[in-house]
Amino acid sequence: MKQVRAIAAAKINLALVVGPPRADGLHEVATILQRIDICDRIELTPGDGLTIEGFPGDTIVRAALVRLAEVVGIEPAWRIRITKEIPVAAGLGGGSADAAAALRLANAALPKPLARQELHALAAELGADVPFFLEPGPKLAEGSGERLTPLELPQDFWVVVALAREIEKGSTGMVYGRFDELGGGPDFARRKDELRQALGEARRSADLATLPPNDLAEASGAAALAARLRVAGAFRADVSGAGPAVYGLFENRSDARSAADGLGRRVRAWVAASVW
Repeated sequence: MKQVRAIAAAKINLALVVGPPRADGLHEVATILQRIDICDRIELTPGDGLTIEGFPGDTIVRAALVRLAEVVGIEPAWRIRITKEIPVAAGLGGGSADAAAALRLANAALPKPLARQELHALAAELGADVPFFLEPGPKLAEGSGERLTPLELPQDFWVVVALAREIEKGSTGMVYGRFDELGGGPDFARRKDELRQALGEARRSADLATLPPNDLAEASGAAALAARLRVAGAFRADVSGAGPAVYGLFENRSDARSAADGLGRRVRAWVAASVW
């Protein structure tokens, strides 16, 4: 096997409706996942044992490949290089995207690759977002994030991703815990129905403004930055995932660029396109 490469694109949550905690401690969610073109790069070559290079903080790519090797009954013998561009621990799914890309590359190189459903089941063991990144296209994710429904969404918008330099993200579990403390989670069924209705009526990019807001925005501590993007002209702005990254959607690139430039030095900002 020669060296193979893949792009791992970040995601934003165009909506995130959260229910109360379940008996297993996880929360029921209904969320819309959309890729954007802030991307990591993954390179895989045969190796002696399993080596991860380029990103010392990785744990999930290693876990993914160890698990794949266990399932197919081989020793993990790959060298992976991760080139990071997606901000780490920001709510943009970088680790999950990297793990999915590594799984796709390694599985395709096996003499007998796992079938699609088997690979998805393995990915779901690693984290709720990992199965989403295995295949293209925006999706509605339900359950704890593992039940995926492909969506046909408008894609002609630009995205400003913003990350305040002074904000330190707590763990995702801490954000959900804060959400519970704030009394979040009631009327989940009704709010999920509202999300589905808004989805069914989304024909143009501007229609995405009617999607319900991210229930974790207040708990994440990043809601004020999303408000700044709305003031700057975003037709929709919200926190992505459990934050602290926020995004704003714009109809044209020049407005997105102006909004990003106007956030100041205390905010890291990227202008990205939606990608399938």
